[in-house]
Amino acid sequence: MPTLVERDEHLDHLDRLIADCGARRGRTVLLDGPIGSGRTALLRACAERARRAGFTTLDADCAPTERALPFGVVNQLLAEGLADRAPFTRAPCATGDVCADEDVRTHEELARAFAGLAERRPLMIGVDGLRHADDESLRLLLFLARRLRSAPVLLVLADGPADARERQRLLAGLSRLPHVHRSTLAPLSAAGTARLVAKRLGPEAGLRLGPGLHEYSGGSPLLLEALIEDECTPDGHGFALAVQNCLHGSEPVHLRTARALAVLGEDARPADVTRLTGVDGAASLSALRAAGLLDGMWFRHPGAQAAVLEDIPPQDRRELHRRAADLRHETAAPAPAVARHLLAADHTREPWAPAVLSEAAEQALLDDRPGMAVECLRLAHRAHGDERDRAAIRARLAQAEWQLNPAAAARHLAPLVAAVRADRLGVRDATVLVKHLLWHGRDAEAADVLAHLRAHAGHARGRDGGGLHDLETWLAYRHPPLARDRRAPEPPDAVTAPRIDPVLRSAAVLSGALSRNRPHGAADHAERTLRDLVLNRRDPWAEEAAMTALQVLILADRLDATVHWCDRLAAEAEARTVPTVRALFAAARAEVALRLGDPRPAAEHARAALTHLPPQAWGVTVGLPFGTLILAVLRMGDHDEAARQLARPVPDGADRSFAGVYHRYARGHHRMATGHLHAALTDFLTCGDLVRDWGLDAAGLIPWRTDAATAWVRLGKRDQARRLIREQLGRPGAHASRVRGPALRVLASAGPSDRRLPLLTEALELAEASGDRYEQTLVLADLGRAHLAGGDRRRARLLLRQALHLAELGGMAALSRDLLAVSHDLGGPSARAAGPAGGAGIAALTESERRVAALAVLGYTNREIADRLFITLSTVEQHLTRVYRKLGIRDRRELPAELRTTTRSAAG
Repeated sequence: MPTLVERDEHLDHLDRLIADCGARRGRTVLLDGPIGSGRTALLRACAERARRAGFTTLDADCAPTERALPFGVVNQLLAEGLADRAPFTRAPCATGDVCADEDVRTHEELARAFAGLAERRPLMIGVDGLRHADDESLRLLLFLARRLRSAPVLLVLADGPADARERQRLLAGLSRLPHVHRSTLAPLSAAGTARLVAKRLGPEAGLRLGPGLHEYSGGSPLLLEALIEDECTPDGHGFALAVQNCLHGSEPVHLRTARALAVLGEDARPADVTRLTGVDGAASLSALRAAGLLDGMWFRHPGAQAAVLEDIPPQDRRELHRRAADLRHETAAPAPAVARHLLAADHTREPWAPAVLSEAAEQALLDDRPGMAVECLRLAHRAHGDERDRAAIRARLAQAEWQLNPAAAARHLAPLVAAVRADRLGVRDATVLVKHLLWHGRDAEAADVLAHLRAHAGHARGRDGGGLHDLETWLAYRHPPLARDRRAPEPPDAVTAPRIDPVLRSAAVLSGALSRNRPHGAADHAERTLRDLVLNRRDPWAEEAAMTALQVLILADRLDATVHWCDRLAAEAEARTVPTVRALFAAARAEVALRLGDPRPAAEHARAALTHLPPQAWGVTVGLPFGTLILAVLRMGDHDEAARQLARPVPDGADRSFAGVYHRYARGHHRMATGHLHAALTDFLTCGDLVRDWGLDAAGLIPWRTDAATAWVRLGKRDQARRLIREQLGRPGAHASRVRGPALRVLASAGPSDRRLPLLTEALELAEASGDRYEQTLVLADLGRAHLAGGDRRRARLLLRQALHLAELGGMAALSRDLLAVSHDLGGPSARAAGPAGGAGIAALTESERRVAALAVLGYTNREIADRLFITLSTVEQHLTRVYRKLGIRDRRELPAELRTTTRSAAG
């Protein structure tokens, strides 16, 4: 009969056969179909319908492990229907479909017994997994199918693809009998899948999930039911178990094929599967496709491969991966494809394995997969016998682990230092080792490696001099105590100097520019470096060059470019699985936000940096994010948080690095903010002693003189303050707006009162030019106080309100509190909405009224408002009149504080 395609149609057909048997017409049904097509479920449904129709039902299940047990299936049936009959125990007959006379008589006797059983009530005999039946039971079932044509007996045999040719021949002979019906279960159609999903999960789910579940299951009822179950329990493992049960219920060769495919991966070819299993895989692949497991050469469901791999015993899985590695290497597959199998097999005995693993690690680093690189390099290091090669591999392993967690990479440092002393590590790897040692504050070992490099450069007569010179230039900025010449040597000519690493070369050029206070001249080079690093990001000096380039742009007052590159690099780092890179760029973004006077985002980025990489992994460099975070929360008025951050430990040796000086500088600000002025002064002066000793006393790097002068002013020592400010204004780089502006502000507070207004006016212009909103707020506040001291209360009110506006926008809580108090004393707005209308009244204002009121609350006169908004004086007065009426207030002194933030552009 033709192939049936849906389960309900099969059941309808079986109902008709049940009715035929009830009319004493014997019927035999062969149910077959792919793995997991629902043969067993259909057989059970048929038995249930037969029982409801008054049939006696006998069931037997054939298991692969019982195939060698003679008469196993027959004895199951006898135990159910003819319990008084002794089970068969004698030896089976010889192979062939013609048995001895005694066997024929035995079959006749059993046939009569079953026929007698059917005389009382119609009989259904159901046998599941016929392909696993033992030979004797199979012959008996075939005999019954021929002999019981006129008895009310329904013989239902559920089977799948047979594996033995003899058994196929026997079943083919059965299929040719006229009363034997063959029903082949095909996969569910898309519509059938949708109906089943709708029945289980509801009509809406049938429409929404039906297509996807049909694609994943291939129409297999077994897999589909498991997927539906997992939809109801998302954390379940029903589908994985269904895949495993499906394979274990099939022929062993199908299981081996699925396992080979899962091990080989998506790029497997039929020939690869055949090589790995040792048998022709074409038939098995076809069976797995028919079962809904495969689409072409790969698993339909993304979880199927994991389910198959999980089911393989560990030792067998390792052996499969070992053979797959050999196969991939023989076919010249890319190194990462071969390395994947070597890692899974934990296999390194092949002579070609270390080279393949090293190449795969380099590719993984290029693809931003340092975790994969670490695994490959660990295995390669274990496999290699040559000590020099092992040292080189360990150096690359340390760099890969450093990208994930510098603290974990520290375990490689001592063996690498020993390799340098034994002259087994190359110059390029030794320069990177110096950077890693200094990161962890291991200055003594770094000095040993540097001594070796310097001696090597002398013996080599300059062949590596350019690389060592680059390292010395970088050291003079980042770790001055270890540099041979603390005054940052001039970089050699870019064309003629020999190089070890072009990215180290860029880091050196930029570090030299910072050390000699020439950021403006190096700004273009900094931007070129940042562009190039997008392509060279796997270089061990890439992050150092990027951080230095950003520092150059900051000190060159290219803040727009700095923000652009910080955002771009941060976004790129966010997409990469490299925690160290993400942490470094988050720290850079925090510093930029701080320099722009935005303490809230500065604190957020600094905390992100310390989240991407825990403090203990930062080494001595932790002073950078800690320092920025401390300064940010101080500007936000949170002294307790600053104290908590200062209480966190900083590694020994931090003070010997620029990052450590920055951390001390932040501590000085905390001490000054909490009234410990002498302690703050000590911190600032110590910072000065260090940077002077290192030759890094440029005005813009650490403005310690300006801050020490502030402490002197608060201590009443104005002469000392003026001396420091004059020194600051005479330092290289003092002309920069973000350096000169704060110095003039402090000088105004330390000098005579008649000089304050001109100094502060210039300081305000410089603060606006620098883009530093925090400095603008400080200068505006000082200007307001200066005008107040001179008796100009109106101008004072205007400036103080502008300062308050900036402080509130920037989250500068301490400044806001001070300015609110002063503004209140001058008759300014209170912190709450005025009048009973409050916020409701503000909401009733038109956009024009809001703009006028926003400027009025900042202290602008009606004439100044008219000039700024390009409207007439009369229009301003009319708007304010309506504003007073809507808010229920009498004059501008009662304007609510909320109006300062309703229209930012009004005061712009």
